[in-house]
Amino acid sequence: MNAAPATAEFFPSILLVDDDATFRAVLVRAMQRRGYFVIEAESAEQGLVLAQRDPPEYAVVDLKMGGASGLTLVRCLKELDAQTRILVLTGYGSIATAVEAIKLGAMHYMTKPADADEILAAFKRTDGDPDVPVKPQPLSVERLEWEHIQKVLQEHSGNISSTARSLQMHRRTLQRKLAKYPVRN
Repeated sequence: MNAAPATAEFFPSILLVDDDATFRAVLVRAMQRRGYFVIEAESAEQGLVLAQRDPPEYAVVDLKMGGASGLTLVRCLKELDAQTRILVLTGYGSIATAVEAIKLGAMHYMTKPADADEILAAFKRTDGDPDVPVKPQPLSVERLEWEHIQKVLQEHSGNISSTARSLQMHRRTLQRKLAKYPVRN
């Protein structure tokens, strides 16, 4: 957990919650160089405690961490301060979690890798883009499988055993599939 200089009241605050210490450290330094007062946490639980002390103007929240998921934190941050602008940043992106993140109050959802400039640009965008290009190819079979698993997992509140039963899949097989990064298209 890092605190920035005592002059924090002059800088916009950003809460950075990610369990990857190296990624977090790099992003903290990059955001501080860009004039942000950065509060960092390695878990959703720790992030919530810090936000309760002083709700941030911005939050970058990892989706998959030990303990509660980033989606839980998104909901809690919005309940604390509806004005907090939240971006979910994940290496495990799926349509199901993107939809849930937006429903819970995140303004953006990005997949890793992303740098500080991309994150700050996303925070500046407040409107949707009707001209965003539609991919000419449908999702691959592997990506469709990943998306379906994520949707069913979400429906079962993250319960692996229940999800495996619903998918008629052995629990260990499901765990192996979930341990892999999603297939990129």
